[in-house]
Amino acid sequence: MAELYQMTIRAFFQKKNRAKYISHLDLMRCISRALKRSRLPVWHTLGFNPHIYTTFALPLALGYESECESVDFRLTEMLPMQEVTRRLDDALPPDIHVYRTQPVCLKPEAICWADYELALEFDRQSAEQGLAAFQSWCARPEILVVKKTKKGERTMDIKPHFSVWNLRADAARLCMTMRTAAGISLNINPTLILDTFAAQSGFVPDAVSVLRTAVLTGELEDFS
Repeated sequence: MAELYQMTIRAFFQKKNRAKYISHLDLMRCISRALKRSRLPVWHTLGFNPHIYTTFALPLALGYESECESVDFRLTEMLPMQEVTRRLDDALPPDIHVYRTQPVCLKPEAICWADYELALEFDRQSAEQGLAAFQSWCARPEILVVKKTKKGERTMDIKPHFSVWNLRADAARLCMTMRTAAGISLNINPTLILDTFAAQSGFVPDAVSVLRTAVLTGELEDFS
């Protein structure tokens, strides 16, 4: 008879550098293999094809880096969190780093916002020109996009669903902090915002870097 799980753990990890090119599907495989290598007493699903149960609260887009990813899994034994953190982190590749584990508190449905640090580089225009264009674009009364959903395409105004601060021209880059709606009910990817800006303003960045720095609840508290 299969063992019942004793606790559900949420592991928080960073995904940076070369790991940003790992797709979400490959990340799922990576975490599952690391859990096996860690020799933690991980619970497996029941049935004819048992496998490790994992849940990612807010999957990260390909090419993004993050300081605040999380994955849930179950253990069949009670263990100290420091030991769980150490054993799982030791089993992962260098650019994926588990920095904390804890029993699950909030459900993924609690997620409403995510914060990002963005840097845009322009070869044909200056960062100052990009700054002026982005400020003018954000000042529009509405910003309409065609968003794909499970039910098809629909036009929506995304202006209420994102905000920007720390907007600045830094050497050859346009840098900013962006908060976007995130979660099950509505998820606005920063790439959608940047692609819309490029299409509507004519300022197309030649390179973009995105770092997710926080995942937040509706009360703007860290998701834990």
